[in-house]
Amino acid sequence: MNYLPHTPDDIAMALRVIGVDSVDELFADMPKALRKPDMDLPSGMDETSLLEHLRGLAAKNKGGGSSLLGGGVRNHFIPSVTPHLALQSEFVTAYTPYQAEVAQGILQATFEYQTMMSELTGLPVSNASMYDGASSVAEAALLAVRQAKKHNKVLISSGVHPESREVAKTYLKPLGIEVVEIALDNMITPQPEVDDDVAGVIVQSPNFLGYIEPMADLANAAHDAGALFIAVCDPLSLAVLKAPGDYGADIAVGDGQTIGNPVAFGGPHFGYMVVSDDLLRQLPGRIVGETTDEEGKRAFVLTLQAREQHIRRSKAKSNICSNHQLAALMAAVNLSALGPQGLRDVATQSVHNAHSLAKQLAGAGLEDAGFKVEAEPNFFNEFVLRSPVPAKALRRALADAGVQAGVPVPSAYGLGNAVVLSATELTTQADIDALIAALQNVGQPAPKQVEVAYD
Repeated sequence: MNYLPHTPDDIAMALRVIGVDSVDELFADMPKALRKPDMDLPSGMDETSLLEHLRGLAAKNKGGGSSLLGGGVRNHFIPSVTPHLALQSEFVTAYTPYQAEVAQGILQATFEYQTMMSELTGLPVSNASMYDGASSVAEAALLAVRQAKKHNKVLISSGVHPESREVAKTYLKPLGIEVVEIALDNMITPQPEVDDDVAGVIVQSPNFLGYIEPMADLANAAHDAGALFIAVCDPLSLAVLKAPGDYGADIAVGDGQTIGNPVAFGGPHFGYMVVSDDLLRQLPGRIVGETTDEEGKRAFVLTLQAREQHIRRSKAKSNICSNHQLAALMAAVNLSALGPQGLRDVATQSVHNAHSLAKQLAGAGLEDAGFKVEAEPNFFNEFVLRSPVPAKALRRALADAGVQAGVPVPSAYGLGNAVVLSATELTTQADIDALIAALQNVGQPAPKQVEVAYD
């Protein structure tokens, strides 16, 4: 860099405060080979050569084929109108509109998004979206602790996505908040013992393994001990499963990828958070409200924003002062295009295809090769397949056969070699046949190559 804002005196003062002698000491935990690696960079290219080189690299990506991946990100149909409207220049705006009321179109679109998420979850107050599903789980835990005031413990089910649990622990540990995991029993969360010092209980349904949790019973267990119940939900599943508000959840959070965002190598997505009325003033992030202007016309404003980033920043409920506006807008347009019945059709067909996939796998004679379908308890559109080979090796073998399937299940679940499979409304019989054929070939010796001489 040609310009560094810190003078040697600034750096020396910072190091004294931290208690180290040099900047290099800050990176002492890193292996030496990674601190200053030898880099054999090729010489520069002209633009034409560079573009050709990049096209060659891009061509190595394998496209097409069957996609039965899940574990939080799935391939669902997105109508053409969704990206067409959401990517209009009017919506592709600056990071944070500090005079947001000027952009009434964006505020109205955000208000509509909040309304849709409220209707899906059965809870009355939604914010304008979160960064992603994992951070929404962590922020919900913080909200529960703020509301409980004197409680500093949170229970979180092992059925919550492993990445979400890791993010929550990262958020909560520096604040001295204890995170206790509830181990699964037969793939679902058992009734936990909720002590008086627990601020919130967090459970995901369908859980990371795909199975539907007894959410009403778990919510009652939390409330009986005076704790909040936080439901982590795939929003698409709420088109056919009971809404969090209907079984007593205080907070609903999750990742919104399944209702309007493409797979796109895992992002970008958006997180959502919807809460009960009495938690409104604890809700982090931006909220768009409806009002009237001085002429009596319908208008939209950012509501309660002072607590986050302006005159009362020191009393902010969270460090979130923006939101994943465009990704959330994709969901709002997508939900509008599908409508309630269309969304229900997508969810219903996904369930049908997933259960058909599980049934066909169970009847394909794969048990002799060491595969086992875990179809119980009830699942939405993902389930566990036990494997005779390590999960990552199975994933590579399937990919080599042109089938994108099998999210490895972490060893902490105690399932041995296992993967999560999913199906969506886009899954065809040809996709299922391709997966079965690929699984039948796993572990089979490669055919011997025969050299043929030609005259």
